[in-house]
Formats: sequence, C-alpha cells, structure tokens
Amino acid sequence: MSKKFTLALVVAAAISGSAFAQSNNAGGGNNSQSEGLVNVTLGDVVLQEIASDLNVNVSEIPVTVQVPVGVAANVCGVAANVLASDKKDEGGAVCDATSSSEALTQVVQRQMNDQG
Repeated sequence: MSKKFTLALVVAAAISGSAFAQSNNAGGGNNSQSEGLVNVTLGDVVLQEIASDLNVNVSEIPVTVQVPVGVAANVCGVAANVLASDKKDEGGAVCDATSSSEALTQVVQRQMNDQG
C-alpha cells in the first residue's frame, strides 16, 4: 500500500507539472516550457482503455499526446533516464504506450478539453 501511495504522489506531481507546461505552451511560445514532455503514441488497446475510462468514442482521442517523462516511462515501459537522454540527444523523445494509467488518462482528457 505504501508503494501505491508514493506512486500516487509522484503521478499527482507529474500531472500538475504537465498541466502547467501545457497551459504555458498553448500560446505557441518558446519550446523551453515543454522540455520535460515526451510524445507518446497511443496504440489501439490503450486507446480503447482510455475511451472506456472517459466514456467517449475512440475517434475523439488524440493518437499522440505529450506527457511528463515519468508518465511516459510508466506507460511505455522505458526507463525515464533513457527517455530524458533521447530527448536531449535527438531533440525530442517519443515512445509507444504499451499500457495506460490514471495519469495518462488525465493528460489525454486535459488535451481533449484544450482542443474542444
């Protein structure tokens, strides 16, 4: 139970940071505000799970979302330091989600709300 509580705190902090970065970057400002974000591609299974969680049609969900490195590492099954290194070396980290999480679902919902 202690691990779940700690994970919940980390996820909450990551989501807060993501919301701040997204709201500040919405005006098309400089890219330094999105340095901690990773582009995550959502596959069919993950899209179905998120659609079910949000009670929306799969077609309403973006196929790629920007999430904090910690969330991306969790849903993509990749170490956070690898994603951070990829972002630094290649100009942008990208990964494919192999699972969903509450944090990912919340980021997707927030990005859907921003689009609509």
